[in-house]
Amino acid sequence: MNVSAYDHGDRRTVAVVVAVQAAISLGYFSAMAHLVVHLRDDLGLAAGLIGLVLALRNLVQHTLSLPVGALVDVLDPVRAGMLACVLRATGFVLLGTVSATSGLVVAALLLGTGGALFHPAAQSLLAGLADRRRGRGYAAYTMTLQAAAVLGPALGLALLNVGYWLVALVSGGLWLLAAFLFSLLKRVPRLPSGSGAVAGVRTALRDRVFMWFVVVSMPAMLLADQAAVVVPLGGASAGAVTVFSCVLAAVSAAVQPWCATRGERPGVLRAGLLCAGAGYLLLATGAGSGGPGLIAVAVLHGFAGGLLQPAVFQTVARLARPSRYGTYLGVRAFFAGLLAFAGGIAVSRAFESGPRGATAALAALALLACAAAAATMRRDASGTALVQRGRARPAGDPLGAGRREGELETAPHAGVAD
Repeated sequence: MNVSAYDHGDRRTVAVVVAVQAAISLGYFSAMAHLVVHLRDDLGLAAGLIGLVLALRNLVQHTLSLPVGALVDVLDPVRAGMLACVLRATGFVLLGTVSATSGLVVAALLLGTGGALFHPAAQSLLAGLADRRRGRGYAAYTMTLQAAAVLGPALGLALLNVGYWLVALVSGGLWLLAAFLFSLLKRVPRLPSGSGAVAGVRTALRDRVFMWFVVVSMPAMLLADQAAVVVPLGGASAGAVTVFSCVLAAVSAAVQPWCATRGERPGVLRAGLLCAGAGYLLLATGAGSGGPGLIAVAVLHGFAGGLLQPAVFQTVARLARPSRYGTYLGVRAFFAGLLAFAGGIAVSRAFESGPRGATAALAALALLACAAAAATMRRDASGTALVQRGRARPAGDPLGAGRREGELETAPHAGVAD
């Protein structure tokens, strides 16, 4: 296939995946922005139980990311994406229609399983684009997410006047729409059947440069997740949470055009971690309470999210072996998810213990962000930052499809800047 044919296919892939992102992001943020308030006020759950439900979704999603990410490479990512959307639609509907803890646990399991399928499926489609389109495609993908994240909480707040059950039903319908949009993509298996998901995971785990990046970037997920949890747990109203979510999303979207061609630079990851740390530090010191202070925290976390998302995605896409994007994304999500689960439980319990515990948890998150930022500065013997080293894609072969699978699994790190 010539380059122009690849280019046409890349444009179609970007268009469909961005449309999917618009639908699922509206559904996700309209429901998740008000979930903590629903669980706290409507169902009367304690902070510890709320944290457990939220952390359980993360644990299931990111634990399953390890095997599911590898399977997406072997199976059809389009079908995986469709199944993910159906599972998440069911999970969101359950969130708004059940009140028993057991029902909430089932909803968390469905949401986690759907997320484990969706993210490696959608992101591996983008990671397989030609280099010149990958950064811009992911920027459009993320900007769409953030634009929908601005509208989503407002949509959820309007529907909340009727009841959270309506928020949940609308969210489920949008996820079903995304399943249909996925079906518009041509189904092209990433690897021949029987190529070996286990071998792909083993290859990723033995990649020392990639695994160092996993260690450095692991806190990003915890830091992003907890921003949406600690604000309502700190006593913010539904309106304040909506403003916080909208400002955060707007700032994050504004950063994306700049990040489109710079996401792989170590300084981008480092800056994102430091912004997150500064946001938690404001909350810990009390400077982030009240209207102006909360908006300042939202701006900092908006910069953090806008920098961290493309930095993580583009670096994984560069480090991953062609046709193994789902595997590499899954391996990183697995380890980051374990940290996010443990950290989420710890933060919720700390908030439940009182103001001192909440302050300690926020300070710990700030210190973790700063420690991870410092770790991005580690360099090899040649003076190259470890998170900057990578694998070049063969010229004229934008998808890496021209290389034999045996070369992908057994060759040394060709193209790595040693």
